[in-house]
Amino acid sequence: MGIVSGLLLLPLAPVRGTAWVADHLLQEARRQAHDPRAVQARLAALNRALDEGAVDEAAFEREEERLLTLLERPVRPTGPTTTTTNPARRRHV
Repeated sequence: MGIVSGLLLLPLAPVRGTAWVADHLLQEARRQAHDPRAVQARLAALNRALDEGAVDEAAFEREEERLLTLLERPVRPTGPTTTTTNPARRRHV
């Protein structure tokens, strides 16, 4: 980024910073929501709720299916990847 464009875009820095933080928070929330240990804990809590009568059979089946789908689906990274190959760092043989 050049000096002129950097100066012209300076007033937008807080907006870009806020968007960056929001994006990273969203990625972390998605990662935690799809964490197998967290999903298994939610399944255990759902089973307890069914045993205690807090949820009915139909609601249990819907939520169980959703949670099992989360466990079966691999977590896909969202947003741009951070690993890029720098052509200047390649070694010529």
